[in-house]
Amino acid sequence: MKKYDRIINNIDATMSMENMPLLKEDKDRIRQCLEGKVSYEDAINKLIEKYNHKQVN
Repeated sequence: MKKYDRIINNIDATMSMENMPLLKEDKDRIRQCLEGKVSYEDAINKLIEKYNHKQVN
């Protein structure tokens, strides 16, 4: 198992214990950060932007 896969699996296991398993898109986002394709700051900012624009009905 690759180092990044082990890290992602550990995060997923921890989140699953709290009934919050990672979605494929979450795993992909984490992998992109670990591989240096996206900075952690950019990933966080994109998530903040995504959820700030959601309307509550």
